[in-house]
Amino acid sequence: MCGIAGFIDDIADGEKILSAMLKAIAHRGPDASKMYMSQNVHLGHNRLSIIDLSSNADQPMYDNGLTIVYNGEIYNYIELRAELEKNGEVFKTKSDTEVILKAYQQWGEKCVEHFVGMWAFALWDQKENKLFCSRDRFGIKPFYYISNNNKFYFGSEYKALKPTPVFTNEINQYQVLRGLQMGWICYEDETYFDIIKALPAAHNLVYYRDKAEIKIYRYWSLQTGVYSNLSFDEKCATFYELFSQSIKLHYRSDVPVASCLSGGLDSSAIVSMVQEQHPGMSYKTFSIYYEGKGDVDERPFVNEVLKKYPALKPYYFSPSDSQVTEHFHHALYHADVPSTGSSFISQYFLMKLIKEQGIKVVLDGQGADEYLAGYKHTFYRMVADILSSGQVSQALALTGIVAKNQELSSTQQLAHLGKSLLSVAKREQKLYALEYLKYYPFMGKDKHVPFWLDKVDGNRTDNFLYHLLFNTSLPSLLQYEDRNSMAFSIESRVPFFRSSLGGIFFWIKE
Repeated sequence: MCGIAGFIDDIADGEKILSAMLKAIAHRGPDASKMYMSQNVHLGHNRLSIIDLSSNADQPMYDNGLTIVYNGEIYNYIELRAELEKNGEVFKTKSDTEVILKAYQQWGEKCVEHFVGMWAFALWDQKENKLFCSRDRFGIKPFYYISNNNKFYFGSEYKALKPTPVFTNEINQYQVLRGLQMGWICYEDETYFDIIKALPAAHNLVYYRDKAEIKIYRYWSLQTGVYSNLSFDEKCATFYELFSQSIKLHYRSDVPVASCLSGGLDSSAIVSMVQEQHPGMSYKTFSIYYEGKGDVDERPFVNEVLKKYPALKPYYFSPSDSQVTEHFHHALYHADVPSTGSSFISQYFLMKLIKEQGIKVVLDGQGADEYLAGYKHTFYRMVADILSSGQVSQALALTGIVAKNQELSSTQQLAHLGKSLLSVAKREQKLYALEYLKYYPFMGKDKHVPFWLDKVDGNRTDNFLYHLLFNTSLPSLLQYEDRNSMAFSIESRVPFFRSSLGGIFFWIKE
């Protein structure tokens, strides 16, 4: 995990500008900071050492006319290295960075199709006179850029681009509205600044220096319904096996690994699988809780995991009101965007606690709710699908179960059924547009809806979950995850995501 920055621009004080860009994101990589400069190509890297801790693995890394700066982890680098060695490649380090370089030499731009991991990188190909950039399939790692008047600048955060001569601070008003009205802090390639663009998840970007042209294209799309023909028991067994494989891959590290543990199903599943794979291993977990009025204390759920796995070593922290006040500005500075809720501050304190224990790598449970239907409002779409199939009694029965579990009043139960009926009549774009437009006071006279949610294969629930993953929920959560962890120089890994695991895109029912 690291911070990257760079540009292609004919400018006299290029070294000074690149140094300022790296300084702005020094928190992302405190272990080493180096630069590459050749003619008008400038690449910089702040390193957080996780795999191959030697200086030989520092970046920018060079090989056979290629230079790379890279942020992330390629978890299957060991398997890829073995494959590449069989094809004649010779390695000088034990790093996953060198695996990317060799993979590019072997497969060109299609190398990313072989990776399982999270990444954002820029690779300068001197022979082809092009800068090849890529972002992982789910957008776990950030990549921002400015392309303006034959100049190209990039960085891991907004902060890296602000010291550059091409940055302007005109605000993207549509993103402001999305943030205020929907809680989305990003959308497709848009950011809060007009001039800064984000490379979308699962996309490559190629900048051709001679032509000063950019090509952006998608290299991967989620295939829905891959396991739809399996029985319920077969789906469970398949998911368990894929999840187990993912934990093994995400646990690879040359420094100690720990876990966030909220007591919820996702983080508890991660911790439990680690303990199943490493029985009796002392393993640190980290939890935040609040006491007093409006308390949120999930320690009783955490304790259930601790009872089953006594080798776990739990750490807790409860932020006080004064501590929240004291750290709020620092947390918001690292968030890079206006806050759309309060949960990011709890995550900030969680990462602070982890840092104080000297941990560099943690596993966290982001993503499970998005594709495994963990959110309560998923039930509107589930009931709508059942109603659409003509099974009215089953739909009413499910609504009744939801009402009982969530302790809904009769009025709330009717409202729940009404929202389900609305989901029958309207697809996702219309439903979200209605939600957006009800906040009309923020909009003035402009009723334009600044987003579009395509219809994808599958039923209403599939469409809802798909957009949670790629548009409405997860992109914002992943941005907070990245900023809060990197504020304390911590690599946060999310093992519910990997290429094959992402293919488990269905909602399980008997």
